[in-house]
Amino acid sequence: MQHDFWHQRWQNQQIGFHLDAVNPLLAAHFQALNLQAGQRVFIPLCGKTLDIHWLLSQGIQVAGAELNQLAVDTLFAELGVTPTITEHGSLRLYHAEHIDIFQGDFFTLDKGLLGDVDAVYDRAALIALPANMRIDYSQHLINLTASAPQLLISFHYDQSLIEGPPFNVSAEEVAAHYAQAYDIHLLADEILPTGLKGKFPAQEKLWFLNPLK
Repeated sequence: MQHDFWHQRWQNQQIGFHLDAVNPLLAAHFQALNLQAGQRVFIPLCGKTLDIHWLLSQGIQVAGAELNQLAVDTLFAELGVTPTITEHGSLRLYHAEHIDIFQGDFFTLDKGLLGDVDAVYDRAALIALPANMRIDYSQHLINLTASAPQLLISFHYDQSLIEGPPFNVSAEEVAAHYAQAYDIHLLADEILPTGLKGKFPAQEKLWFLNPLK
């Protein structure tokens, strides 16, 4: 999947993946991460999600990675915050109190630049990528965050009915990506009441990835 695909989606405001409220799975199960105020959560491919607003309201610091500059600019405008912007190679860091967003290619972000994180919240990253990219993505995320505890959202539906994204990611695939580093627990399994894209039967699942001891 090319960068141009996502830039075009944002330019044309084809962002059906952006919820107009906090994801209820996050609000209901955030406590599984056992975080305290002041700890830091990383959100890969974060867009301008309102989940960031919610996490900040809980006293959680947020780091995110997002390819599209319009998405990042809109996020800070909606937060009502003017960030400091610095260049780091091909990445641009938007920094404000309690929040760091790295704008550019996720795969060029390294641990030294990201810094330490206490948890990961993957709300729309793994499911946004085609199968051939999901292997590299998951391994990079594990290395980048030192196998930090993770909440992961996946969608499950008949991929033959419609092209992604979001893509169908099975329980078996979640295990294939993460079982070498985590104990994997299913926290929620819900039927999408209106179906995927308003048409296709689908389930939304929330996984807790607990680092292996």
